[in-house]
Amino acid sequence: MSGSRDNNLDPRCAPDPQAYLERQNERLQLLLDLTTRITSNLDLREVLRAISANFREVMHCDGAGIWLPGEEAGTFKLYALDSPGSKGFAKEELIITPAENDPGKRAFETMKPMVATVTEIGWPGGGEGYRLAAAEGMKSACFIPLVSRGRALGDLMIVRATEGTFTAEEVDFLSQAAGQIAIAIENALAYREISELKDKLAQEKLYLEEEIRTEMDFEQIVGTSPALKHVLQLVETVAASDSTVLLLGDTGTGKELIARAIHDRSRRKERTFVKLNCAAIPTGLLESELFGHEKGAFTGAISQKAGRMELADQGTLFLDEVGDIPIEIQPKLLRALQEREFERLGSTHTRKVNVRLIAATNRNLEKMIADREFRSDLFYRLNVFPIRIPPLRDRREDIPLLVSHFVQKCAKQMQKKIETIPPATMKGLTAWEWPGNIRELENFIERAVILTRGKSLEAPLSELRKASTDTPPSPGVQPAQEDIARIVKESISAALNGKKNFSDEYSQKQREEIVRVLTEAKGRVGGADGAAARMGINRTTLILRMKKFGIDPREYA
Repeated sequence: MSGSRDNNLDPRCAPDPQAYLERQNERLQLLLDLTTRITSNLDLREVLRAISANFREVMHCDGAGIWLPGEEAGTFKLYALDSPGSKGFAKEELIITPAENDPGKRAFETMKPMVATVTEIGWPGGGEGYRLAAAEGMKSACFIPLVSRGRALGDLMIVRATEGTFTAEEVDFLSQAAGQIAIAIENALAYREISELKDKLAQEKLYLEEEIRTEMDFEQIVGTSPALKHVLQLVETVAASDSTVLLLGDTGTGKELIARAIHDRSRRKERTFVKLNCAAIPTGLLESELFGHEKGAFTGAISQKAGRMELADQGTLFLDEVGDIPIEIQPKLLRALQEREFERLGSTHTRKVNVRLIAATNRNLEKMIADREFRSDLFYRLNVFPIRIPPLRDRREDIPLLVSHFVQKCAKQMQKKIETIPPATMKGLTAWEWPGNIRELENFIERAVILTRGKSLEAPLSELRKASTDTPPSPGVQPAQEDIARIVKESISAALNGKKNFSDEYSQKQREEIVRVLTEAKGRVGGADGAAARMGINRTTLILRMKKFGIDPREYA
């Protein structure tokens, strides 16, 4: 029923002119109170509760409330309610899915007032709305759409437990007042959106300021080798899409620089590039760092915090050392990538994000899957577009360009003027294997610039030769091979002697040490805080020793 004006609006025509004037005064006062509340308070729930209480009193009804659309399509949430005689079935935060012909839903969709009575004409469409009204003992209800700028924001609901329906005069007054309520809701929603955006921008500002302080400041990708050109061709190919990219390669090859290049050439280049080194964050804090947390979610969570996933919304998230993500967090990351939604720690509110993911690792993820250290489904989700970045030893023709670039960069920072690089020095630098790749080269050049006193670079090449005699060229590979040979030898010897590998005192102590460190690391083998790092040995070596002694790291998780 729409709210056309009643014919009996003249107080002289009313049966009781005095009562009519008092009623009109009450309604005018209500409109004034609405205006005051709208301009003095931007807390939406507080405003709507007060408004509901005022309407219930002025309209002499048994309950008043505000319904707003729920997060899921077709649902409505009872956002504010004032009903002193409620039986507890109707309460704030209640979410219902009304039937197609429910008067509240029709009022919202048609943007016209709707009146319904339970006893006389029934409740059109039945459904949850009817059952709720019947449970509360209500006999009639009026739903007024809250419309602002041609858009319905919700419904004002007025209910009575007495027989009889709402008059056209009452519907007309409620319709006039509803316009002010809609303005209050729109202002409060806008205020909330601005506050949330302000908080997010503040956190992004802090993050980006930290990035500026810690950024390595690579100005460009240096090199013209075929191997690097192939990588850059792949970057150009994948950058325009939103596909996930997996960067593979040795440590120090410039995976973050390639990730930034992909972001800078994508449609998201105007938005945030957020990075997270998964190996640098303690296991217990990685989930909070990635997804954020609410205040009080855990000991030490003294304030609310947005995670990197949330900060990267509409932008790019770069997960470096993705192979070090603990296996217990991997399912949540997989869901966030597939469904584009997640919950902060300590929250049940699902947040939706639109993030382009770039992951990087120097580890063999396929072997980790075989060792049950990495989930295969997450690997398939990350391995959409893999790019393998060549080590520096496979692009030696780029070394002279890189040397010149780093010399000029470091000389400028140190306010030195270095004009030449001796041919013998360049030949020595080009011949070196550079197991640490570009990072090792840059650090060596920085040291050389510090030592240079004239205008010609003085590089301590003897340090490289000394390192080559003191340390094998491929750290981690040779020790692992020696361990394999030693363990095989011990196993054969033990088998011939009919003894177990850890029967002697040394093996027993070795086994006890591994168990102790695994317990401290909570079963984690790799990573910065894993058992291998704690023992100062290669991860592959530790895995071989655990297999030798029959140790399952999952037992200590």
